[in-house]
Amino acid sequence: MITSAARTSIITFVFAAMLSTNAALAAEVETPTTTIFVAKKIVTMERNNPEAQAVAVSGKRIVAAGSLASVKTSLGDRPYKLDETFKDKIVLPGFIEQHMHPLLGALTLITEVIANEDWELPGKTFKAANTPKEYRQRLSAANLALGDSKEWLYSWGYHQLWHGELTRAELDKISTTRPIIVWHRSCHEFFLNTAAIEALKLDRAAMDGHGLASKQYNWERGHWWENGASELLFPSLMKPMASPQRMVAGLKQLVAYYHQKGVTALNEPGVLLLPGLWELYQKVLGAPDVPFYSTFFPDARSQVNAGLGLAESLVEAEKKVALGNWNDGGKVAMFPKQIKLLADGAIVSQMMQMKDGYLDGHHGEWLMTPEMLEERGKLYWDAGYQLHIHVTGDMGMDVVLDMLERRMRENPRSNHRTVIVHFPNSTEEQVERIARLGAIVSANPYYPIGFANKYAKFGLGPQRANAMVRNASVIKHGIPLSFHSDLPIAPTDPLFLAWSAVNRQTNEGNVVGAEQRIGVHDALRAITIEAAYSWQRENDLGSIAPGKIANFTVLEQDPYKVKPIQLKDVAIWGTVFEGRLFPGRPMQKHARNQNNRSNFDPALLAHDHTNGDGCSVTRQIVAALEKSWPHSVEISGVD
Repeated sequence: MITSAARTSIITFVFAAMLSTNAALAAEVETPTTTIFVAKKIVTMERNNPEAQAVAVSGKRIVAAGSLASVKTSLGDRPYKLDETFKDKIVLPGFIEQHMHPLLGALTLITEVIANEDWELPGKTFKAANTPKEYRQRLSAANLALGDSKEWLYSWGYHQLWHGELTRAELDKISTTRPIIVWHRSCHEFFLNTAAIEALKLDRAAMDGHGLASKQYNWERGHWWENGASELLFPSLMKPMASPQRMVAGLKQLVAYYHQKGVTALNEPGVLLLPGLWELYQKVLGAPDVPFYSTFFPDARSQVNAGLGLAESLVEAEKKVALGNWNDGGKVAMFPKQIKLLADGAIVSQMMQMKDGYLDGHHGEWLMTPEMLEERGKLYWDAGYQLHIHVTGDMGMDVVLDMLERRMRENPRSNHRTVIVHFPNSTEEQVERIARLGAIVSANPYYPIGFANKYAKFGLGPQRANAMVRNASVIKHGIPLSFHSDLPIAPTDPLFLAWSAVNRQTNEGNVVGAEQRIGVHDALRAITIEAAYSWQRENDLGSIAPGKIANFTVLEQDPYKVKPIQLKDVAIWGTVFEGRLFPGRPMQKHARNQNNRSNFDPALLAHDHTNGDGCSVTRQIVAALEKSWPHSVEISGVD
């Protein structure tokens, strides 16, 4: 029998043990365990300490990096554990996707992707279709694969330059019962079969009387584009196509996709929100097991379209940042004091403003007129904002640089880091001006890979098409250079973007603009430290150094030792995010397109795509969804 005194003694012992345990747990929370990761090679992207053998991490921050002996010495008496998971692997700073569009990425890549390049998604690869015959075979096969189900067939990636002309009658040959919706590669056009038109209850008579929109559709051909799509089609189409359920599924796929490609931080410039979308981003992209940061900042064009005055625009921008300021922490956050502006139109549909025009005589378009760019650029410049300016043509570049020159003359700012975004077309003189004005460049290196050969024949001619994206010139002038995909314009695959800049080998296999190729190291900097610099986040991200966040991308091979043409095929083990290990799934190899024949008519370029990059389409989709989505999106089922 346990006596009263003994019972008291036992209780006292247990209570003391509990206090001791709680104190230990509290101490552990206050002083996180320090882990030393040892690797075959650590590429730091720090100029004074470019390579290391070990990196010490405490909590989510890096404590030390260098040789194993020096790292141990730097820790002094601090206890640590040694982790040799990466002893045979190569560790780089976490890859950064400088500019992409999650809403468009979610909606396009959840469809049956049939495009002019391969798309490697988690668990599947959509191979390229390069001819009209291949495209129709693939679309027919996708329909047959759905069997007798009542599921609609959504497909993204069609482009007339590769796939020929598409009509409602052709889609009806594939199915007269299943609704088929084909989304153009540019995201600015849609093609529907009769079953889809009937399912959406579209009314031919209701298509007229809407100004320009009524001139931008063809009922007989089942074709809607630009304003015709956004005003006449989206109100009916977006409810089923962009339902909260499809959005959640698409975002979850993107999470796996980004991780598969080694991404540890991404950004959407010019984010546009509808009721419930920010909460959806917080729930899906901010989930505990998501190993990357999702960041955003506002755009000025939507403020103009909403009729906001200058003072109102500044207030509206601050309200968006208040949703989740990066400086307050959080995995899904807004960058403060950054704004997106837009100059000229989209490259995919050849709406760039070009000094020497186009071979067929068509003209480019402005997304913000030079006068509006001047007004809004001055507003945000004087308010101390960093400007990110979408520009695609060399005439557009002149307008942007002229505006920037006026800002520097009237109100000089050091370290303003104005970002020239996309950068497909430029001249050597313009690159010199960019350097002189203190701007930086975020380029999409995929443009020559995917479009140079077509644009050499149609639109630009070989000299301008082959010179697209002058990365070597940028490096030569000492301009900070980062890369982005502008997803879904190019795949979100930082190693592939680096490979594109290093090799400039087109999808057809030839090299264009060889003089604009850059070295592997500069290309890897463009997806790490220079991308962080373009966001003003180089003190937290982009390199491996004490005090920075412990975000790493772990490779199976050394990208500096493989042949440059093999850079895109380097396997990714996974990532480290805020000090936590996130192994990835085995990646499938990039496959080169084998069949690149193309029967195509230059007249197929005729439609007027006045909108720009993914932000323009996102804006239209958000406007449509505001009418069809519930005011508060139910996200309780998201896990």
